[in-house]
Amino acid sequence: MKVKVGSTNNAKVSAVKEILVSYKDFAQAEVLGVKTESGVSDQPKSLEETLTGAMNRAKSAFLDCDYSFGIESGLMAVPFTKTGYMDFTACAIYNGKIFHLGLSPAIECPEKLMHYVLNENLNFNQACFKAGLTEDREIGSKEGMLSLITHGRINRKEYVRQAVIMAMAKLFY
Repeated sequence: MKVKVGSTNNAKVSAVKEILVSYKDFAQAEVLGVKTESGVSDQPKSLEETLTGAMNRAKSAFLDCDYSFGIESGLMAVPFTKTGYMDFTACAIYNGKIFHLGLSPAIECPEKLMHYVLNENLNFNQACFKAGLTEDREIGSKEGMLSLITHGRINRKEYVRQAVIMAMAKLFY
């Protein structure tokens, strides 16, 4: 079985690989990351935009494979939060005909980061760097913003893993 991930981001590709080996039907799958475009803004700011990005990535990666995975992180409006938004990750699994969707838990990001994202149109990599939280301009391909704001309790790969697990559940029902 061949599976493609619509990204070359190591956190995303590794998360998919790690989850698939725990499913009997996918344990021997060859998993490849491929460069795709999301077709949405660099930092999606709605549930719909984030899901669209994940679905676009999955559909774009679906070539010479059995399944493709699209993973996109973004913001969604959430009432009663201080900033009005929470960050989450969406996973779309595509088999050439239909999508199976899953979401990670969501987290409200610090106001300082949200200011840069909402008012200066930066993505979270850029916002974390500008806010002085990291010197790594590619933090999202590694442990991610989540590791910084949760003090290492959850990282980017784990966040992606959770969204993948939720999408995988739909494959079997």
